Amino acid sequence: MRFTKMHGLGNDYIYINTFRESVPDPAFLARRLSDRHTGIGADGLILIGPSQRGDVRMEMYNADGSRSPTCGNGIRCVAKYAVEHELAAGPQVIIETDAGLRTLWCRMRGTEVISVRVDMGTPILDSSAIPTLIPVERVIDFPLEIDGTVFEVTCVSMGNPHAVVFMEKIHTIDLVDLGPRFEYAAVFPERINTHFARVDSPGRISMRTWERGSGATRACGSGACAVCVAGVLTGRTDRDVVVALPGGELHVEWTTDGPVQMTGPAVEVFEGEVHLPLD
Repeated sequence: MRFTKMHGLGNDYIYINTFRESVPDPAFLARRLSDRHTGIGADGLILIGPSQRGDVRMEMYNADGSRSPTCGNGIRCVAKYAVEHELAAGPQVIIETDAGLRTLWCRMRGTEVISVRVDMGTPILDSSAIPTLIPVERVIDFPLEIDGTVFEVTCVSMGNPHAVVFMEKIHTIDLVDLGPRFEYAAVFPERINTHFARVDSPGRISMRTWERGSGATRACGSGACAVCVAGVLTGRTDRDVVVALPGGELHVEWTTDGPVQMTGPAVEVFEGEVHLPLD
């Protein structure tokens, strides 16, 4: 089975073209191949296949085999792959995801896609639709107790659920300890992606991420969008911001008519082949 390793700001995935490959058990394959010691190593697995509604369809599996509706960094790489492998004409690409259709625009250098802008859709703010069990209509700076400590939390869905905590000392928290406490908190019935964010200025935010099913990651595109939305909702930031993540920077804008636009790089690392069945 042929695969391509790609990343957006270090948020790396294994991509398989199902136009030409058959993947009988993608959840198992995600767990097996994502292992950084005994596999290829990645934050998860993304399948690129036929779509009746767009140029291609994207299916995403986290490193633990769980499925997610979408991925901001991953979808940019899908657009790059689709254009460079002539699955889509470009520079505009329509990608079908479990969260709906997404429109992307590729910036080209000759035949190479070097960055991608994504219409990430309109954020979902209704608490029950995110979903959370927090008993308010919108979760904005809500005092949430996690194992005896109270955090002010803002929740947003970008097709997948996010909790944002604004704080100053984001680099001193124990992310590996705190991240799972949020992910598996009872008020998040489908688990949660959690982002600890610091506002550096109205136009710049720094953040660290714990992704459900993958753990600490170098970047989270949908999370950066959620952090931008949370910054606006809480009056901390402008609608147009640069979001600095451990893997690099994204440009995010929450437009006044609703959708969130995100722009960032997409990089191919290498291609390879694995032999099935795997133990």
